[in-house]
Amino acid sequence: MTAPGMRRSIRVGVQVSNQHAPYSLIRDTVRELEDLGVDIVFNWDHFFPLSGDPDGTHFEAWTMLGAIAEQTSRVEFGPLVNCNLYRNPDLQADMARTLDHISGGRFIFGTGSGWFERDFVEYGYDFGTVGSRLDALAVDLPRIRDRWTKLNPAPTRDIPILIGGGGEQKTLKIVAQLADIWHSFADPDTFVRKLGVLRHWCEEVGRDMSQIELSTGTSIRGMGSSEQAVLDVYRELGVSLFEVAINAGDDLTRVKRLLAWRDSVAS
Repeated sequence: MTAPGMRRSIRVGVQVSNQHAPYSLIRDTVRELEDLGVDIVFNWDHFFPLSGDPDGTHFEAWTMLGAIAEQTSRVEFGPLVNCNLYRNPDLQADMARTLDHISGGRFIFGTGSGWFERDFVEYGYDFGTVGSRLDALAVDLPRIRDRWTKLNPAPTRDIPILIGGGGEQKTLKIVAQLADIWHSFADPDTFVRKLGVLRHWCEEVGRDMSQIELSTGTSIRGMGSSEQAVLDVYRELGVSLFEVAINAGDDLTRVKRLLAWRDSVAS
């Protein structure tokens, strides 16, 4: 549990999917989210829809992130999450650095090993195994960081690395070594166990676990008292970044409720 004096400010992230909407609607949704006061806007790094019509409308992530960098002025943004194997690691570093400059230092490098087999197969990437994809992430992230030290101009800040996933043998070890933010969808009881595993890996690699911001995906369907209580439990466990996923054009009532909760615990 995070000591009260060490507690981070609560932040709200919203993932706007790349699917089933014209780009103009995605753009307008991002604009509205920034106006509402969300802290971070995410998209996802896939090539096909993940729900609904599998061959429905869909757009590529990183080109969209360039547009988000230009159209926004305050909100942080990034992929939740980039698939490491879709792009050369040095290219990923350069792309991230460029977005960092376009946005004036607001880009978050959310990344992971990938899981959606159709993306890999139809775009000609080797799907491999869960283990081989994680091994590649462990090798490529240090290479990305190293490339950031060589680019001219350098990034405007230490670009935060967000890693999504909860694998206890490999993913959480990579988080302990390299992540600034760890994102999980685990329920509170599972999250407690995962925190213990992450603490073990931090001790193994000599990392202060308090340096890693804790993030979780959350459902706020009705934001009733029981769901608010769950948010409070996560907060007591040290989570400070709460993310909700939407499609462009969705009603934003649940986002507004999460923002209201954020503001209530900050007051």
